[in-house]
Amino acid sequence: MEKMILNGEIRNRSEIKMELEDRGYQFGDGVYEVIRIYNGKLFTSEMHLTRLIESASKISINIPYTVGEIEAQLKDLVAENEITFGTVYMQFTRGVSPRNHAFPSTDVTPVYVAYTKEVPYNGALKPGAKAITIEDIRWLRCDIKSLNLLGNILAKQKAAEAGCFEAIQHRDNMVTEGSSSNISIIVNGELKTHPATNLILNGITRQVMLKICKDLGVSYQEEVFTLEDLMAADEVIMTSTTAEIMPITAIDGQSIGSGEPGTVTRQIQQAFHAEIERQCGHVIESIVK
Repeated sequence: MEKMILNGEIRNRSEIKMELEDRGYQFGDGVYEVIRIYNGKLFTSEMHLTRLIESASKISINIPYTVGEIEAQLKDLVAENEITFGTVYMQFTRGVSPRNHAFPSTDVTPVYVAYTKEVPYNGALKPGAKAITIEDIRWLRCDIKSLNLLGNILAKQKAAEAGCFEAIQHRDNMVTEGSSSNISIIVNGELKTHPATNLILNGITRQVMLKICKDLGVSYQEEVFTLEDLMAADEVIMTSTTAEIMPITAIDGQSIGSGEPGTVTRQIQQAFHAEIERQCGHVIESIVK
């Protein structure tokens, strides 16, 4: 029987009931994270959970657990559900309180849930994907990984309707990020990506990618770039927990570079897979080519 976490305890999913007046349900008043599981192990979990607590702090939710305590609970959940490859989702809401826009009293306890999902994985390098560009209509605190995702959902739906994998968002002609990813470009061998301001989520895969660039000797700049820069780039990369390192080979129907995954992107992909193996052990025979 599938297990979940409710407020720090592992329980059968069928036993868990959510309250109607949970502020996460009524207001989207909460934060969340998704962590990838490879070989039954959590990947970059400390980074994810540190960001979770930081996001909660930014909206004045006090998470009553340490990073280590949550990590231990999630590891137990993964083992209970016998997940080899997949994800674990967790969220904290402000808690259950009679509906009122203002915060409830401080004695209201945050509600914490987590569950796992099996995701097939073969270790292959991600192929090229298509994207569209779209105006960024989201709020101005995108650095908080909150439950308020309607702007992201609308953008992702536009991409789906266009037969594309991702929607690349922009404000006043300046590229911010994808609907569920960070976006980087490569020009003359140098990587550029939007700085980690309030206008983007500082993605964990983005952070790993920048460390990889440093290790590989790939020059990079955290600076704003335009739609024109995006379309003229030699390579475009999207990064996210679920998509890993994904080449974008066409945007708005126009090929990027040669229309195939570029050399620098492939180097970063291979190094990322090596990092998975370093943290999670041997995964798939063909993972590094």
